[in-house]
Amino acid sequence: EVQFVESGGGSVRTGESLRLSCVVSGYTSSYGYYCMGWFRRAPGKEREGVAAIGSDGRMIYADSVKGRFTISQDNAKNTLYLEMNNLKPEDTAMYYCAADQSKSGDCYIVSAPNGLLNWGQGTQVTVSS
Repeated sequence: EVQFVESGGGSVRTGESLRLSCVVSGYTSSYGYYCMGWFRRAPGKEREGVAAIGSDGRMIYADSVKGRFTISQDNAKNTLYLEMNNLKPEDTAMYYCAADQSKSGDCYIVSAPNGLLNWGQGTQVTVSS
């Protein structure tokens, strides 16, 4: 059984930084390709893909976070990270760690988060002005 344990959320002011962590266990891919990443959901809004990193090392970012957020992973620790800099009030949301896999080598965590099958409980990020 796959498990995601997110941490690192909190309340910060505009311009400050946070680093989210997600320890992943039990995930297996039926295909050669898989990806891990983050999506978020603000109250009253749809899920929004944030960032993902594939098993091929390719990283994908939503336009809204490019240049501010950095995704990384430590395979030895089975941990995924999201470094968030220059945070803005519009970044306020619950952030979820997720996994995806495909035969085609496509990752849908950023482009189509509503279709994901595996994600964690989330960690809250609140940015005040």
